[in-house]
Amino acid sequence: MSRNKKMGINSNIQYKDVFDERGVNKIKQFRTPVIKEIPEFISTFDYVWKYGDTFWKLAHRFFQNKNYWYVIAQINNKPTESHVEIGETLKIPIDIYEILQVLR
Repeated sequence: MSRNKKMGINSNIQYKDVFDERGVNKIKQFRTPVIKEIPEFISTFDYVWKYGDTFWKLAHRFFQNKNYWYVIAQINNKPTESHVEIGETLKIPIDIYEILQVLR
């Protein structure tokens, strides 16, 4: 999966004050692709989101690689951590390599 294909450029005038403050003309944003359904053959377990959790911390904990944070975001249709509430249940894939094949 090429991340460049999933990047948007935000140069909207409504952000002019933010751009001026930061000294930039535009901001590159990566979009998290949405998976409508987790295939039945993908085994997951439930994880309850706690205070201080982040996708990258969970990826490091469960996959031993923080770079797989986007997998947790995608299968739960949560673009960022701010879309998850404390106490909310997320699906975590048991086999990272199995879900990576589906995402590619």
